[in-house]
Amino acid sequence: MIILGVILLVVGFVTGISVLWTIGIVLLVIGAILWVSGALGHAIGGRRHYW
Repeated sequence: MIILGVILLVVGFVTGISVLWTIGIVLLVIGAILWVSGALGHAIGGRRHYW
């Protein structure tokens, strides 16, 4: 999710499409939150870690 967010940020920046930029930021933030929560040992969706 983090990688997809970064890709959408780059594509949105290069093409000037603000919707892709916004979706990229949202995916990047959600992916980072899930990654940190999983790294701290909190179960996410029934799993002890999140990739």
